[in-house]
Amino acid sequence: MPPDPPSKGTPRRSRPRPVPEAAAAPAEIQDAYLRRSIAEIESLNREILACPRCEPSVELPVLASGSPQAEIMLVKWSSGLAERQEGVAFFGRAGTAVLKSVQRLGIDPITVYGTLCVKCSHLDPAEAARLCPPWLASEIHIVMPKLMVPMGERALEAVNGLGFPLAQPLAPEPGSLQRWTPTIEALYVPDIDESLDEQNAKRAFWSAFRAIGAWHENQPPY
Repeated sequence: MPPDPPSKGTPRRSRPRPVPEAAAAPAEIQDAYLRRSIAEIESLNREILACPRCEPSVELPVLASGSPQAEIMLVKWSSGLAERQEGVAFFGRAGTAVLKSVQRLGIDPITVYGTLCVKCSHLDPAEAARLCPPWLASEIHIVMPKLMVPMGERALEAVNGLGFPLAQPLAPEPGSLQRWTPTIEALYVPDIDESLDEQNAKRAFWSAFRAIGAWHENQPPY
């Protein structure tokens, strides 16, 4: 038997409308991208750790630190002692200095990814310069940062030598924003490891590094 029709003046109770699937799509897509980036970085790290050139060494390769979806990628040439001991890039003095600097600029450290051009310490420098940078190119492809920050001339040379698609050569101009690819800007700064023990070197590093703050402020809100 069909239900009685509602009497006049009685409002019809409406059904709750389902939430459109599109409303949840952006968060779901972002989560999927994050999971994929994490999986790709983990796979790359396994490849680096399994590199046959590193097996004779008592020290394992030094892996990157930070989120694989970071907006800012810091690139040093090679590791310091603390980084080699922990196997993590930007651990120790360099990491502490960077953390203080980005916090001073009002930048969330989770948006920063730090890595090295040379992952191993036992290789001959010339051999390392030839063999290790391809790992860096793979990291850039995965992370796809908005800002690349080469630290020091050797790191800058390594970035320029990657042959990254659509990349323009970067000039050694500390503190000047440059266009590296159509989607990635770059900021060259002095080598942080060479800037921590002398006051003038510290000032020069900070003078260049602080440009990240202005870049960050000009990014569109999300």
